Amino acid sequence: MQPMSDPRPLDGRVALVTGVGRQAGIGYAIARRLLESGAAVLTQAWTPYDVANWDAGPGEADAASAELRRLGRVEHRQANFAEPSAPAELFATAQETFGHVDILVVNHTRSGDGALGDLTAEHLDDFLHENVRASLLLVKEFAAQHDGRAGGRVVLMTSGQHISPMKKEIAYAVSKGALHQATLTLSEELIDRGITVNTINPGPTDTGWGIGDMDPRPAMPQGRWGEPDDGARLIAWLCTDDAQWITGQVINSEGGFRRWG
Repeated sequence: MQPMSDPRPLDGRVALVTGVGRQAGIGYAIARRLLESGAAVLTQAWTPYDVANWDAGPGEADAASAELRRLGRVEHRQANFAEPSAPAELFATAQETFGHVDILVVNHTRSGDGALGDLTAEHLDDFLHENVRASLLLVKEFAAQHDGRAGGRVVLMTSGQHISPMKKEIAYAVSKGALHQATLTLSEELIDRGITVNTINPGPTDTGWGIGDMDPRPAMPQGRWGEPDDGARLIAWLCTDDAQWITGQVINSEGGFRRWG
């Protein structure tokens, strides 16, 4: 008989999860899953962006953090990844608060439209700085403090641009494509130190951007759009010891999404 699965496989571990500003978001679902698995979690958000782009209330990040505290040990910090110093400062805070960080989930993103004719240098810089520069610097800071113990995990997020074109979101697609392409190289860089690196494409997920008002059929053969917890379940599992043999992968978790639908 197989032994029962450990209900708290991340007991004693610490995670840093970015982009946890709204309870409707994937980041909140990821943090919740990690807490339920036993990890202590430092969450990050940048409320001015959420207010401007998601119509979030100014207190929504605090409300999300308060709900997460019902599940375990969690601390929340604001950090603006448009600032080049923000990744290092956030990791310094995580170490001061919890000590060694075992898990990094880079969930934050700058999203938005922009066809080729709309591009400006400033527009491109916003996406490259926040989605690419900040993500890679977070991985750098994570690796610098990791002491080689087992269970090191990095999870990045991409957006399906490797499967089909995103012609109205060029800067966004390019920035997410950079993380996709970095996955294998980062994995090779870090695997000797006991750190796995994987990237998740969560597919079309209802996080409050309007997709929930659209009929999911025939694009979604299971009859619904993705929910934040769909990607969060996979990410939480990748952070456990059961996933120690998986690294350098870009995993599509899309529920059978048919783009021609």
